[in-house]
Amino acid sequence: MYLAEMTWPKAEEYFTKSDMVIIPIGSIECHGRHMPLGTDTMIPDKILSLVEQQTDRILIAPTIPYGACESLWPFPGTINLGNDLLYQLVKQIVLNLRRHGARKFLVVNGHGGNIKALERIGYELDSEGCMMALLNWWQNVWEMNPLWKGGHGGGEETAAIMAIDPSLVDTSQIELPLELKDVSATIKASGFNTVKYKEVTLTIPRLTNHVTTNGWIGSDHPKYATEAWGTEMLQAMADYIVSFIEEFEKVVL
Repeated sequence: MYLAEMTWPKAEEYFTKSDMVIIPIGSIECHGRHMPLGTDTMIPDKILSLVEQQTDRILIAPTIPYGACESLWPFPGTINLGNDLLYQLVKQIVLNLRRHGARKFLVVNGHGGNIKALERIGYELDSEGCMMALLNWWQNVWEMNPLWKGGHGGGEETAAIMAIDPSLVDTSQIELPLELKDVSATIKASGFNTVKYKEVTLTIPRLTNHVTTNGWIGSDHPKYATEAWGTEMLQAMADYIVSFIEEFEKVVL
């Protein structure tokens, strides 16, 4: 059930029976030349629509479509709230839901840059007798099937968007190779903010457009993505959340 579709008396009634709320969160940011800016928001929404098909007894708050995109803001269309503002935004949402009876918060997150702010709120909730369960879908599915493991805007996320709406993927851009920009001839780029020197990985924070002009990073080239992969993966995540909800409901705070 969706909070945005309820009257306040129905919301009041809900909180007399349940103390759990699901909060979906994503971002608007570059996902390579082939993927929509709303990738990280569309995927949690799709997963929760699949959850709703199995159980509709847990309240779902409106999706937060913006996130902390500290390294990707140079790409046109990206909207970066930053960690501090994102923390304040989610904190206020959580505080308001707490006033009405929420104690257990299940966050379905679509964007890695959000994790720092969300974990900070989770620690604060724990100190106040509440609890946050943070599900980072793209990481969770890696453990379900290692073959699904992916990077940013690579095969994993591309497959997920194909399962939502194939027309949102610009296939004409998929075949472009991933070209990372090294720091020097001996300091080689290996990821978003990582490099390798003498086979040792270290961190050098750089804006993503200084790392790759493509905007996607990972070993899972999007050319291998399929709609079938995405459909199976998103359904597996939804099934997991349904099972987790049943266990999380039993937690006594």
